[in-house]
Amino acid sequence: MLAKRIVPCLDVKDGTTVKGVNFVNFRDAGDPVELGAEYSRQGADELVYLDITASHEGRKTFTELVKKVAANINIPFTVGGGINEMSDVERLLNAGADKISVNSAAIRRPELIDEIARNFGSQVCVTAIDARMEDGEWICYLNGGRISSGRKLFEWAAEAEERGAGEILFTSMNHDGVKDGYANEALSTLAGVLHIPVIASGGAGKKEDFRDVFIHGKADAALAASVFHFGEIKISELKQYLRNENVNVR
Repeated sequence: MLAKRIVPCLDVKDGTTVKGVNFVNFRDAGDPVELGAEYSRQGADELVYLDITASHEGRKTFTELVKKVAANINIPFTVGGGINEMSDVERLLNAGADKISVNSAAIRRPELIDEIARNFGSQVCVTAIDARMEDGEWICYLNGGRISSGRKLFEWAAEAEERGAGEILFTSMNHDGVKDGYANEALSTLAGVLHIPVIASGGAGKKEDFRDVFIHGKADAALAASVFHFGEIKISELKQYLRNENVNVR
């Protein structure tokens, strides 16, 4: 079994790291470059940087910040937010990003996934999906959770894989920032539908939540933000706990 990954996520707004609950009510969590360097030192496997208002505000993602991150950390990192075309992908990879995360633009124009995979390889393309449980169905949302796309989670994830996505990053909007555990049932279903890695996002509050998302949710990687940003869980301690629980981590 492949080793499970621990992935801190840094939501960036106006140049600073922020964290919200259910995609609203953001509070400041510190400098994104310094935080990333600290997580790298603590033993994080990868990082994700999301420019969370880029799609909504119609901006291009933060190239200068990506250059600074690349100069200061030595683990792979993914960049997302406001990536709509191949020139955006090229710009961010040239700035030092290892992978690109597409979300709203890919739902609007699914061919974007094919283009990224064809030009740069599937390993570069992470398809992020923000979904909310509504009347018994997981529905995908656009623009940082502001607009319903009407697309269903499992169908869209399968299409993204078919088009060449290398990983699916699924955030449960219902669980985001609530710290009550991940959406393990939906994650387990995704793991059964897909043949590519699934990154779980939304709901980490305690070490047990990470254990459960790997064992019950069958996730390949667990992404979290506030528990790391505000010092509630140290990555090195989390990995030791998971090893004790017989979860294979790096």
